[in-house]
Amino acid sequence: MDRILVFRGTYAQSLEFGLVLDAKALSYERIELDEGWALVVDQALAGSAQEELARYANERTVRREEPAAILPFTSAGAGAIGYSMVLITVAYCAGINLLGVDWLAVGALDDSAAAAHEWWRALTALTLHLDQAHLFGNLMFGIGIGALASTLFGPGVAWASIVAAGAAANLIEMLILPSAHRSVGASTAVFAALGLLSGFAWRRRLSLRERWMYRWTPLLAGISLLGLMGAGTEHVDVVGHVLGFIAGVGLGWLYGHAGVPRNRNSWLQWVAGTLTLSSLFAAWYLALHASR
Repeated sequence: MDRILVFRGTYAQSLEFGLVLDAKALSYERIELDEGWALVVDQALAGSAQEELARYANERTVRREEPAAILPFTSAGAGAIGYSMVLITVAYCAGINLLGVDWLAVGALDDSAAAAHEWWRALTALTLHLDQAHLFGNLMFGIGIGALASTLFGPGVAWASIVAAGAAANLIEMLILPSAHRSVGASTAVFAALGLLSGFAWRRRLSLRERWMYRWTPLLAGISLLGLMGAGTEHVDVVGHVLGFIAGVGLGWLYGHAGVPRNRNSWLQWVAGTLTLSSLFAAWYLALHASR
């Protein structure tokens, strides 16, 4: 059967374009010429091979776009310090049963929280941990991903968004908790932060003239990290992690659609940060008051 030359180029190019034919299960042969390399196929496959190679060559020449650059915020460390201080302070108070109260009992998500309309547990549960290893893991991961979000949105807005998404996820989990289920930990907020970054980057890339894989990569990367670090033993709150990530993606998508951040005034960061700390303080006040 006659053989038709469908590609000519360098050796590296012949490997690259050969992969296109491999992906379409089109048999070919790579041969060396006096100048360069070529791909040849049977005459019956020539039309399909030429069409696939032409389509790939056309996609290959399209220049990849990049979203408009965002000037990074400074003071990302301020948010990380605030996050650390909140978790460590609550851990200490819970450890010594300050005021004679079992902080874990009054602040955790459990099957009675929704029935009792104790909505503040959606916030207090984000600050509680079962042991030192649990606390340390959420501190390390939270500081890292929170710093990235702070650089993008500013420390006040970033942590306000993370806490809001985490609390929203906890409110939903309160409504669907199975009997005898208890959940605590900042990991819900940490995965909300991951979702916030993924959703924001995903929305910004959706409007670009790129192949779908490039546009969806931020979301796919976030889901991969969720699967890698959000699952584990039977004691891991997988539902909370998934809900936190989904809430974060939704909020990040809205931010990307709205073009946030727009206002770079420091007062906005201070207001957002102060409101976040105040909401946590108020939640714990209500939790401790209700226990009396």
